Amino acid sequence: MSTLTVALASLGGVVLAGVIAHGAWQARRAGPRRASTPREEPVASERLEPGSGTGSTNVDGDGDGQADPVLTLDGAPVGTRRLARRTVPALDPLIDAFATFSIDQSLGGDAIAPHLPSKRHAGSKAVFVEGLDAHTQQWEPVQADHRYAELQAGVQLASRTGPLNEIEYSEFVQRFQVVAEALGASAEFPDMLEVMARARELDAFAGQHDAQLAVHLKARGAAWSVGYVQQHARQHGFVPGVVAGRLVRAAAEEGDPPVLTLTFDPRAALADEPDRAAVRDVTLAFDVPQTDASLRPFAAWQQAAQALAAGMDADLVDDEGRALAPASFESIGNELEKLYTTLAEHDLAAGSPAARRLFS
Repeated sequence: MSTLTVALASLGGVVLAGVIAHGAWQARRAGPRRASTPREEPVASERLEPGSGTGSTNVDGDGDGQADPVLTLDGAPVGTRRLARRTVPALDPLIDAFATFSIDQSLGGDAIAPHLPSKRHAGSKAVFVEGLDAHTQQWEPVQADHRYAELQAGVQLASRTGPLNEIEYSEFVQRFQVVAEALGASAEFPDMLEVMARARELDAFAGQHDAQLAVHLKARGAAWSVGYVQQHARQHGFVPGVVAGRLVRAAAEEGDPPVLTLTFDPRAALADEPDRAAVRDVTLAFDVPQTDASLRPFAAWQQAAQALAAGMDADLVDDEGRALAPASFESIGNELEKLYTTLAEHDLAAGSPAARRLFS
């Protein structure tokens, strides 16, 4: 083989290698943006969304576990605090219709519990049972080792599914008439027409004062990979949620709703190769009535939105695709303050147990 032939063959190999490399580079450039480090799967040390049953809260049987570092608005740890044990919501005359049960002599919780309905809903409405502790004279969920002088049961008047209806209330009454007979108690139920009127009134108020704020982050250029979204979200205090395509900035107290949620197409998160699945739209939101105003969720929402948009090269838009400027956030904040005031004036302050139950 001549020297010229060898030189041409070598040159051809270099050109071919260059074409292959250029093609690979173009394919990578056209694909979704990837995290700068290998994407990490959630591990036991990460704090997961409340109610997931996982994470590192490490609460022992006495509820004395220590929480993970509490995050500030920018995601930096500022210390630890003790987690609160999650409790059953107390009956509230504002949002519940009550049935009362009179008994001749106190009964032990272990004698009462077998007769209580296992189903804790009437239709879509939550049902709760409380006993008046014979010793402390305090109303509490029935406990096996306590004795009770009276009982009461309540059904929630309204929720985001709508007002309590006649069928649901009838189911509640019938179920607890059976309980009364089994315990030898006399039961008193409120009039159905009165209960229905209260339910409709409460539902109308809730419908007029419900709010869930959301902003969309739209990719300006190349789409994002799942790992890219997760990497940027973690930098701002978000951790994996319990469903695919959802990350949360968790509240400090165990069992409380997350302060913020970050969601994207769950199909991308569930893809066989999530780093090849293209994500172009991420939604950042918070549930106003569910979140205590003292946590400053609006400020956290705005700051996280602007920081993520800058880091991910995204536009901030509303549900209609309109751009959100700083002035837009200011206007939303002013309206939000009015809503907070109205809810508090009606004993339904955002983040309170009653508000969380009503707006659920």
